[in-house]
Amino acid sequence: MEPIAFADESVGLDGLIDDDSIEQLKSFCRGEMSAVETYRQAIAAAREDWMVQQLRVNLASHEARVQMLRRRIEELGGDPPSSSGPWGAFAKVVERTAVALGHKTALSVLAEGEDHGLKDYRNDLEELDCESHVLVRDVILPQQVSTLRSLADLKRQLP
Repeated sequence: MEPIAFADESVGLDGLIDDDSIEQLKSFCRGEMSAVETYRQAIAAAREDWMVQQLRVNLASHEARVQMLRRRIEELGGDPPSSSGPWGAFAKVVERTAVALGHKTALSVLAEGEDHGLKDYRNDLEELDCESHVLVRDVILPQQVSTLRSLADLKRQLP
């Protein structure tokens, strides 16, 4: 029996769903879920309204990315992750410690997470099927750059 060929560009050359794309999208999604968790911690600890406001903008961006990635995983026939996994647990501990050390440290940890996410997206972009590649390249990556820049701006505003 021949494999069913799909007209959708999300399938590999053999006409079968690309499991590598699904797994990579899951990894990206877990990273975004981790970002959501760490931003929530930072917001809970922040005292200045102007800082909370910008952190909430970044949080909303990461929440939207989680939804986009979850939807794409489902479109490809995969099951989206239900948690951020071990990396998320580690990131929460690091952020909690950073929050206890002060705003600059907490923002530095968030910025490192943003930078790590940006590198992951750039390094693993070629692992994706065509449609997922376009989603990450044209929508998610620019948002990742934006949240990283906003954290750099926040850090400069601190005394």
